[in-house]
Amino acid sequence: MRIHHAAAAVTSAAMLAALTGCFGPSEVTTEPNKPAAKAADEAKAPAEKKAAKVAAVGDTITLTGHDEGLKVDATLKQWLDPAKSADQYIQPQDGKRWVAAQFELVNTGTAVYDDSPSNGTQVADADGQRFHSGYGEISAGPLMTSAAKVPPGDKVLGWIVYEVPKDSKITKVQFGLDSGFANQTGQWAVK
Repeated sequence: MRIHHAAAAVTSAAMLAALTGCFGPSEVTTEPNKPAAKAADEAKAPAEKKAAKVAAVGDTITLTGHDEGLKVDATLKQWLDPAKSADQYIQPQDGKRWVAAQFELVNTGTAVYDDSPSNGTQVADADGQRFHSGYGEISAGPLMTSAAKVPPGDKVLGWIVYEVPKDSKITKVQFGLDSGFANQTGQWAVK
């Protein structure tokens, strides 16, 4: 009996450690990757204090996950506000509208990217309210898959839809790996 209790205690301790974030501190990254040519030019230039650029539509942020070798270049390709429904019968609820982010996720690591991308994303408005992804077919194009299994070197592309209040001014889009539980989250400014 003592062996079973000891094993249960070790298992419980490991689960608690995982749930309390023992993977390291959380980080929100707002600075986009630099193109190779620009990075080389900056390396040659004298060291100056420059304001960091804030990622926007079209920019890529490299993100890592909990698994060794899990690394993805996430690009916010397009932003729609409002997003129009592709189905006359499925519409936003009264007093709300749809907005949508098109992400391209390129697996630049050595591990398979296996996740539901929409679980790891949210938008924020100017008042600080945050909204998770929802469901809605939009006329702009195909939705992001709900079960991405992307081998190294491959990519996935699709729209993620959010239902937000009609008067809400959305200013930020966030995306993270591991269904949003990775320590690193990318953030893009939108208008």
